[in-house]
Amino acid sequence: MSAPLLQARDLARHYRVSRGWFTPKATVRALDGVSFTLQAGRTLAVVGESGCGKSTLARALTLIETPTAGELLIHGRETTGAKDRQALRRDVQMVFQNPYAALNPRKTIASTLAEPLVINTRLGRAERQEHIEALAAKVGLRPEHLQRYPHMFSGGQRQRIAIARAMVMQPGIVVADEPTSALDLSVQAQILNLFMDLQEEFGTGYVFISHNLAVVEHVADEVMVMYLGRVVEHGDKRRVFARPLHPYTQALVSATPALRLAERRQRIPIHGEPPSPLAPPAGCAFHQRCPLAVPRCAQVRPELREVDGRLVACDVI
Repeated sequence: MSAPLLQARDLARHYRVSRGWFTPKATVRALDGVSFTLQAGRTLAVVGESGCGKSTLARALTLIETPTAGELLIHGRETTGAKDRQALRRDVQMVFQNPYAALNPRKTIASTLAEPLVINTRLGRAERQEHIEALAAKVGLRPEHLQRYPHMFSGGQRQRIAIARAMVMQPGIVVADEPTSALDLSVQAQILNLFMDLQEEFGTGYVFISHNLAVVEHVADEVMVMYLGRVVEHGDKRRVFARPLHPYTQALVSATPALRLAERRQRIPIHGEPPSPLAPPAGCAFHQRCPLAVPRCAQVRPELREVDGRLVACDVI
């Protein structure tokens, strides 16, 4: 097997948060020891409720934020303190959730797509134009679209432009943070197919962040389920969807819509709200909402262990 594109080892990102004039600052552990490996041409889906750390992970992977602890390696090179950090950053691009806010309204599409080439390459004007026209065609845009402004496009077209911008430097890794959640269902399918076509052509590795497990089941090779900054289950997509093991994963998968009656699962409700990241509970962070919880769960935080070909952080299964 070839060397991994991306490796995270016990990656953590903590924030110091003020709680008032006379109250000591609290530490929010937005990421608390996340590890995984991403190979070329593979898609790792990261799922979980709002506040579980998905977007913080995205900012760490794209080098927007520096991890508090742990290691992040791109092509085997540690990113923290690396002299070629800017070169490494070029190989990790991001597609954002909101296509309406992701593009500069004052720039034409041609200027938006050409800007990374102007900054990072020595290509001449004619070569840049040829490159962006070829890339625009791959994402379903016509040459005349390049001289227009973002407000002249629909949400789906804007997301195609955002994907083209992410791919213009032909990065090895693309982090997609909820890239279809703001789009209509029919457009979502087109964008997902575009992601998969580009991956097949360029061998790009995707970290696909989503709360929509129906989308994840369509695009992912591996699934990593997060809860309050930690991984609770991580494994091959087929195993996770066929037989989820962690109670939290079971509840998420049971809520996934299915068109065929035979494929529908009995809904497993999750009661209550996620605990505050300012004051996480002792033991397992999920124990207050878990139907399988035992007294030990409130005292001992479970570590990831291998069960049935995947990693699971639960001591009662």
